[in-house]
Amino acid sequence: MKSKYISIIDIARQLNISKSTVSRALTGHPNVNAETRAAVLELAQKLDYQRNPLALGLAQNSTNIIGIMVPEFMSTYFPSVIIGAQEVLHAAGYNSIICHNNESYNAEVLNTKLLLSYHVDGIIVSHTKETRNFDHFQMIQRRGIPLVFFNRTSDELNVPHVVVDDYEAAFHAVEHLIKIGRRRIAHLAGPDSLINTRLRQQGYLDALKKHKIPIDPQLIISYDLTLEKVRIYIKHFLDLPEPPDALFTINDPTAIAAMEVIKQKGLSIPKDIAVVGFSNDLSAQLVSPGLTTVAQPTFDLGREAARLLLQDINAVVKNDYTIKKAPAVRLKTKLIIRESTVPAQQARRGTRNAKR
Repeated sequence: MKSKYISIIDIARQLNISKSTVSRALTGHPNVNAETRAAVLELAQKLDYQRNPLALGLAQNSTNIIGIMVPEFMSTYFPSVIIGAQEVLHAAGYNSIICHNNESYNAEVLNTKLLLSYHVDGIIVSHTKETRNFDHFQMIQRRGIPLVFFNRTSDELNVPHVVVDDYEAAFHAVEHLIKIGRRRIAHLAGPDSLINTRLRQQGYLDALKKHKIPIDPQLIISYDLTLEKVRIYIKHFLDLPEPPDALFTINDPTAIAAMEVIKQKGLSIPKDIAVVGFSNDLSAQLVSPGLTTVAQPTFDLGREAARLLLQDINAVVKNDYTIKKAPAVRLKTKLIIRESTVPAQQARRGTRNAKR
């Protein structure tokens, strides 16, 4: 059976020379005569030889490969972060392996082991909603491999991380609803296990407290981000004796799913109920009415995560890498006001005033 890959051994065998000579010829080593080099390069091209960067990296104790693990691709959020990270990593000469964990803790553990088997130089990760045990990340740290978290972090690990100011963003989003006259504001939150869920919920609660609006526990539901359940919870809100006149959700996919339920019930958005999401996913401006949401600087999140990782990788190269007080980068957000909360003309004016 023909091999899938051509190696320097195949080239050496056909030219009847040593594999070390082939290797030197391919890397431009001066200790190879011009005729031999030309023969090697010609045959390598003919056979479609591709260098094995993993094997080369292992020989040099650096693969120039970075692992990036994300929990889902349901929205444009994580792809945008990845693009930002790759921009910085590629400029520094690194390739990346992307692992999609599908919000599964077991998949996350398996992908961690996979990345370690590829001897990656570092890992950037946003953990899954199921992750409550962080032993696999502690294993990465014990091996001295730089690790950076973004978006979803952990109190259990001393890891550099990049996040947005979730509390402030949620506070201003809810305050926007209050300023347009809403008083029965429901919150469909994410899993309590996620730090950003807790911060956004606290921002919601504090905005209500600031404006002396009573907190109604019936208007707060945490759910597991399974969109099929949104229908159940939104119908619960709408069937209350005093239904909400506004809704603040953990993210844009949740808000958009909620809007579909609201419209199917024959209610008008925002007349009967105003809706605010979180993230400014591409779909937020495509739905009707356009979704008011919190814009996160996704490209900058990726760039900053890559920058922090490269800092630690450079420290490893210099034998100066130690797990010390991990830096935390917190980026600002911007409230994008659209027609799900106010009329179009007012929305454009409001977004300009909401820049922070």
